[in-house]
Amino acid sequence: MRIAIAGGGLGGLTLARILHRHGIDAVVYEREAGRSARSQGGSLDLHPESGQRALAEAGLAGRFRSTARPEGEEHRILDPAGRVLVHHTPRPGSFDGRPEIDRAALRDLLLDSLPGDAVAWRHRLVAATPRPGGGFGLAFEGGHGAGCDVLVGADGARSAVRALLTGAPLSCVAVLVELGIRDADRRHPDLAELVGPGNLWCIGVSRILAAQRLGDGSIRVGITLPADELQADDRLDTYRGKTALLELFDGWDPALTALIEAGDGPPAPRRIEAMPTGTRWAHRPGVTLIGDAAHLIPPVGEGANQAMLDGAELAAALAAHPADPDAAIRAYEEAMFTRIHPIAEMSARVQAMMLSPTAADDIVRFFTRPAEPAAAN
Repeated sequence: MRIAIAGGGLGGLTLARILHRHGIDAVVYEREAGRSARSQGGSLDLHPESGQRALAEAGLAGRFRSTARPEGEEHRILDPAGRVLVHHTPRPGSFDGRPEIDRAALRDLLLDSLPGDAVAWRHRLVAATPRPGGGFGLAFEGGHGAGCDVLVGADGARSAVRALLTGAPLSCVAVLVELGIRDADRRHPDLAELVGPGNLWCIGVSRILAAQRLGDGSIRVGITLPADELQADDRLDTYRGKTALLELFDGWDPALTALIEAGDGPPAPRRIEAMPTGTRWAHRPGVTLIGDAAHLIPPVGEGANQAMLDGAELAAALAAHPADPDAAIRAYEEAMFTRIHPIAEMSARVQAMMLSPTAADDIVRFFTRPAEPAAAN
């Protein structure tokens, strides 16, 4: 059984690692030139029931604990005047919650757990063609080719594999503008203290100014705006300059907007897209999807965690049915569709709430709501 995984993100690498633990070979085809070809983004919190569970099944829980930052779970929410609305402080040194880990560090952890030939770099999949006897012929940018019996699309929001299964459209749900501040403790100690060891959200009317601390001492700044801010004339390029961004936050505490002014280099704007909630597809032999390729949802904390859990659950199914991969894929897909539907609905609600005119009040209620009572036995 030759398994091809298109995409070397967190979901695809988790799948490859767990398959390898079961003695099942798989090749990850990744479009990037190498692990350091581009920035991997900020940090993420790994949830016990999803991301951490996947790492445990990958045999990497210990390495995760040695790399993760429990203190990064600290989270403060401020209003435009700088008043603290919510302040969550984790128990020092505890891994019971959702400790933060830089995406680059997590990806390196997974890459280092694989055989050296498990990832084929510089292989961007451009077409997958069904073969008469089953499986697919793969065509990569630059003329490379390969074949496989099972194809897994782990190739993200713009998945090339997705078209084999569904034509679900993508819709723009927000605009994200990112900046970075290097060596914050030395160069911008006031901002380093403002952000702290974890995450900072500054919530205004239909806009968010956020910042998070990374393990290398840098700060990643993100500005989130409603999708309709683009309007018909497509204002995305407008946000490549700091002046336009600062105008969006006119009247805010200068201590907060200093996060924009301190950014190294020009701002980087992009659209945030999502697939329709409840997207499903009819089973097709020899091919399936995981992560953003399967269920692109707003980035409110679940995307990477669910991608890793997808990889773990698909790997477990394939290991349980080594002679019948289609039975494994069917079982994985039905469980994944059931699991993802409420998570996608929740993510859409949270995204809309965060960009509403009453976002500050709504988010305070969301984070301070009482815990639900435990279910009776």
